[in-house]
Amino acid sequence: MSNVDDLLGQLAHEEAILITVHTTRGSVPRESGAWMAVFAQSSVGTVGGGHLEFQAITQARQRLQGGQGEPVVRYALGPALGQCCGGEVHLKFERVTASDRAALQVRLTEMRYPVALFGGGHVGQALVRVLGHLPFQVTWIDSRDEVFPVQVPSNIQCEHSDPVQAGVASLVPGSRVLIMSFSHAEDLEVVAACLTRQRLQADLPYVGLIGSQTKWATFAHRLEERGFTPQELAHVTCPIGVPGIVGKQPEVIAVAVAAQILQTLPEPSASRGH
Repeated sequence: MSNVDDLLGQLAHEEAILITVHTTRGSVPRESGAWMAVFAQSSVGTVGGGHLEFQAITQARQRLQGGQGEPVVRYALGPALGQCCGGEVHLKFERVTASDRAALQVRLTEMRYPVALFGGGHVGQALVRVLGHLPFQVTWIDSRDEVFPVQVPSNIQCEHSDPVQAGVASLVPGSRVLIMSFSHAEDLEVVAACLTRQRLQADLPYVGLIGSQTKWATFAHRLEERGFTPQELAHVTCPIGVPGIVGKQPEVIAVAVAAQILQTLPEPSASRGH
């Protein structure tokens, strides 16, 4: 369940104070638009943690109990807050109720970047669990319809495609593609379909193939025989995953791959980090 879903579910039964990062200056923990909702006994989301968030929650609970305050409050992230970011955050406070749920669903649903995941094996299953918590809209494709679990995160759409490479043609433009099917033969056909689409449309910013350098050397030779140039083959990342992470467990690979995909996303407009 996403933070938005959690907020809307709780909001059906009790009011909350929605805290939004209104504007920022300098180094700050979260970007403009980041939010959290504070209920009487719980909270959803985050505006950066630390003393900033502690004070914001305290202020929100005072407002829930009838306290007053300016709609936008300035916080300097210096010694007074025990945070050394050195920047400045303006937080907006607003009371929200069940009647605001529809508007909040539209307003708070974050932009999701399209990802196509080919393969429902152990790594694919682990990767879906990771991507379910990240800003992606995932099309999960396999030639075996029975491999998909009954329940998947709300941002995952399962799609049966036989042959599996036929699913490449209908991908959303801008999709990051991850290829990890149950067979090398399927993997090769999906890579070839991606490169063909990239040649014609140039709209797949990342194509990643699970496997070793030896596997890629074999694939590259076969793809060159099909007429793909070295420049076209250079668009494929293999092995996948950020370097320096050891371990072959599906969960470890999934984290490394998700991190690499995150590196392909555009930088947010505001400064990040503590």
